[in-house]
Amino acid sequence: MRDKLFIATKVRIEGREAGIAEMEASFRRLQTDRIDLMQVHNLTDTDTQLATIREWKAQGRIRYVGVTTSSDRSHDAMVEIMTREELDFIQVNYNLAQRNSAERILPMARDKGIAVLLNLPFGRGRLFQAVGERELPDWAAEFDCGSWAQFFLKYLISHPAVTSPIPATSKPGHLVDNLGAAFGRLPDAATRRRMEEFYDNLGG
Repeated sequence: MRDKLFIATKVRIEGREAGIAEMEASFRRLQTDRIDLMQVHNLTDTDTQLATIREWKAQGRIRYVGVTTSSDRSHDAMVEIMTREELDFIQVNYNLAQRNSAERILPMARDKGIAVLLNLPFGRGRLFQAVGERELPDWAAEFDCGSWAQFFLKYLISHPAVTSPIPATSKPGHLVDNLGAAFGRLPDAATRRRMEEFYDNLGG
């Protein structure tokens, strides 16, 4: 199945030799001779690790180069790196409860043609806690939404800069539910604003 899979992982350590060792370990654990996307996680020793990743990209060991952050406090640093580096991917926090990435980072990524992955699309469960036992609003049917997970994910994938959210799950039922967000209509700009207002009014 290797040719059907897109394998992405990260390096998060300081120092060139330590970074090489960590990435080589990823190749061994993943049992592959090519990783599709290698990301410098949380901007850790970014210049050093990017240099190695670019070398390996030139050798064909890595297809795409990326950086990640999981903190709004790192947005200035992320913008600076996006300005001076040629990146294929970035990964940032973005969900209905955390929308700061939409102010500068997502528009910049779209303008520069950088693919965007979204971590914590459910805000570590915060979004589900906010809606509690509520039923979906009737207007969710307008964009073919059948669950709260799909509601939250369709909000994300309807953003024009977003390539893919990356929800994690260990439950097959949740996986199938999440995949449902990829089918049917998506909310338009006006509906996205309505979704934001709906969530904000929950006090989440």
